[in-house]
Amino acid sequence: MPLILDTPSESSIESVYDIHEERRRLHHDADVVVVGAGVLGSALAVAFADQGRSVILLEKSLKEPDRIVGELLQPGGVQALEKLGLRHCLDDIDAITVKGYGVFYYGKAVEIPYPSNAVEQSEGNEKLNKISKRAEGRSFHHGRFISKLRAAALSHPNITVFETEVTSLVTSNSERTPGIIGVQTLTKKVQQDYFFGSLTVVADGYNSKFRKQYSTVTPISKSKFWGLELHHDSCPLPMPNHGHVILSEVAPILLYQIGSHETRALIDIPENTPSASVAAGGVKNYLTNAVLPNIPSSVRPSFQAAIEAGHLRSMPNSFLPPTVNRTPGLALLGDALNMRHPLTGGGMTVALNDVVLIKSLLSPETVPDLDDATLVLRQLRAFHWQRKNLTAVINILAQALYSLFAADDKQLKYLQRGCFRYFQLGGNCIDGPVGLLAGIIRQPLVLFYHFFSVAFLSIWVMLCEQGVVGALTGWSAVQGVLIFYKACVVLFPYIWAECQS
Repeated sequence: MPLILDTPSESSIESVYDIHEERRRLHHDADVVVVGAGVLGSALAVAFADQGRSVILLEKSLKEPDRIVGELLQPGGVQALEKLGLRHCLDDIDAITVKGYGVFYYGKAVEIPYPSNAVEQSEGNEKLNKISKRAEGRSFHHGRFISKLRAAALSHPNITVFETEVTSLVTSNSERTPGIIGVQTLTKKVQQDYFFGSLTVVADGYNSKFRKQYSTVTPISKSKFWGLELHHDSCPLPMPNHGHVILSEVAPILLYQIGSHETRALIDIPENTPSASVAAGGVKNYLTNAVLPNIPSSVRPSFQAAIEAGHLRSMPNSFLPPTVNRTPGLALLGDALNMRHPLTGGGMTVALNDVVLIKSLLSPETVPDLDDATLVLRQLRAFHWQRKNLTAVINILAQALYSLFAADDKQLKYLQRGCFRYFQLGGNCIDGPVGLLAGIIRQPLVLFYHFFSVAFLSIWVMLCEQGVVGALTGWSAVQGVLIFYKACVVLFPYIWAECQS
């Protein structure tokens, strides 16, 4: 038998819960089977269970995970946790308040705080005064956050958690009810079992073993993040409580605090980077010679010590546009469905907001019976399009910013410079872009406006640099057209990808 982890209920209707729990524990049958107890899987299991659904949650290993990404939750993700009643999962994990970003461009810095997103009212002098609050995110050790989400699932009377590996999906041979009806699993590499549900949710992450069978697209990865953990006490960041994005002649570098005594460094290294090749001394040599000189001086000693310690780990940076779920009885969600470059830290915000939307679209009031595959598929199609206001913004922004921040040609370099100059203008030139990145502003047209504002400012920067000679020779006009064309080449393929079904 799989390892069963379930906390019994003390509710006044305990007998009803016991019946459903027995059905899950002994007969491996529930309303929903969720594959993967990560951010989305755990939160979705709780969301369904809160609605009275009976849920089986399956996870290969319930050991606290140790990853180098999924460590920064944007304000839009914090808001989603609150809507799901899971805000407490950020407590007691040594989470760090994040107030915005600091962008460093060849030694110059600009602070980009999160915008105001809420208004409180306080009483004073016999009248109410409005107090503007700025949004806040949280950064933390990924595994600690996951453990708290899993604990919430384990303590729910409508959820039974099994530690077992899902090996395949079970398909119905009935003409009346075709589609997925459950999963086959293997526990401790010897014991085979089956779990059945009206709806099977596959949320098994970026390296999903089931995506190829049920999705028409495949992930594209052109770089990796290499991660180091620095001792924060010995490397004070220039802007405390901010994520740091460092732009230089190498691909982007990220620095952010993940605990009272730990800071994460993520270094993007594109595929086939000559200076990171084995012949050139490998990644360790690249970090020492190419990256170390470009990070803030206060961080260098700790960064150097981390390189020498040799605890280097990597994760692929993947792009996977979303598609509509079309298989009856099955929903691919999370990174199994949709990924974007983690540069902007939007993955968990997307996942948690997807849970909020799914919870609404598949609520018992809307879908009384999850066996109604036609209705479920109709709601999943609605999910694909309704999530666009947020996820399309985060997906496109992540890919577009990475193209600019990892600029590898002349036009992209101008766009990169223009982007930094745009941030230096302050006001809405900061509030708009960071509001999109934070998951607060959910309007794709706002992204379109700011991106092309950056493009036109980049052209102006180029014209100022070229001066009269460039104008008289016509070279400035040519360069302007090329910069605008490059901006279109960067943005429109990702817009097109989001328009597909």
